[in-house]
Amino acid sequence: MTEHPTWLQLTQDDPGHSHAYVARFRRMAAEGSDLAGEARLVDAMLPRESRVLDAGCGPGRVGGWLHGVGHEVVGVDLDPVLIAAAEEDHPGPHWLVADLATLDLPSLGISEPFDAIVCAGNVMAFLESSSRREVLRRFRAHLRPGTGRAAVGFGAGRAYSFDEFLADARTAGLEPDLLLSSWHLHPFTATSDFLVAVLRPA
Repeated sequence: MTEHPTWLQLTQDDPGHSHAYVARFRRMAAEGSDLAGEARLVDAMLPRESRVLDAGCGPGRVGGWLHGVGHEVVGVDLDPVLIAAAEEDHPGPHWLVADLATLDLPSLGISEPFDAIVCAGNVMAFLESSSRREVLRRFRAHLRPGTGRAAVGFGAGRAYSFDEFLADARTAGLEPDLLLSSWHLHPFTATSDFLVAVLRPA
């Protein structure tokens, strides 16, 4: 299977990639595009004032929306250009430049676990293949024991099969509660070309 380029590779090959990504989503927002599907699913899982980790938050569209409806949000992304855009466009959440594969929020003074983690925007497919299990382990470590849930979504054809992802999640101590084929609650089937997995600590 051909390797899918990581986000770091994309930005190294094209220094303007992150700025173009920010501009694209700002343009879509200005045109009135619905950019909150992922956030609405996560919001439906939670009582108000829950703690949410937006993992691979990009320019903040998901975490910003969740903050706007009353949740306490921490957003993390490796790309400082995207974090700067999140801070500018969506003030309120705690935005951090950090690597999901080494994430240790308690060491940064953020010790309370999270009621939900959302990982949207095909983030899992942009990771180094060798770091995927560790990222999932870090998700589990940051979830509230027993009740915490992680909602992770990405598309097919990105050199990371859904079966491999679910096996990695189980190895990391996460079990699926619900599998969907979109952030709009369509059921997942063997022919689905997108996966949204709602995972719980095993």
